[in-house]
Amino acid sequence: MAVDPGSKRVGLAVSDPTETIAQALTTIPAEPAVTLASRLAEIAKAQDARRIVVGLPLRLDGTHGPEAAAARRLAHGLRQASGLPVEMVDERLTTAEAERFLIAGGVRRAKRRLSIDGVAATLLLQGHLDSKRAG
Repeated sequence: MAVDPGSKRVGLAVSDPTETIAQALTTIPAEPAVTLASRLAEIAKAQDARRIVVGLPLRLDGTHGPEAAAARRLAHGLRQASGLPVEMVDERLTTAEAERFLIAGGVRRAKRRLSIDGVAATLLLQGHLDSKRAG
C-alpha cells in the first residue's frame, strides 16, 4: 500500500497481488494527525498489505523540509501501529505529475482537488513497483 501524505488529505493506493499494477484506493483526511497512523494501519490490515510505502516529499534540491519531517514521523508511527515494513520513497513531483495527468484527462479543477492525492499515491506506488522489478 502506498501513502501520499498531505497537510489536508492523504492519498492511498494499492497494487495487485503480483505487485505489477498500482491503483488508487481512497483519500482520507489528514486530521486529526494524532490518529492518522492508526487509521492508515487499519486500512492496510483491511487490504492485506504486506508493506507500506510512504512518500517522502523532498525539496527539488533534495533537502528535507518540514513536510519531509512530518512524513518521517508518519512512517515511524505506521511501523509501530501496523507492524509492517515501511519504506520511504522520494515523491518529488508526483503531485505535479498527477495534476498534469488529470488535466490531460479533462478533469475539472474541483474534481482534480478531490482526486489528486489518490492519483499521486498511485504514481508513487507504480514507480516503486517498476523500480523493484527493474532491479
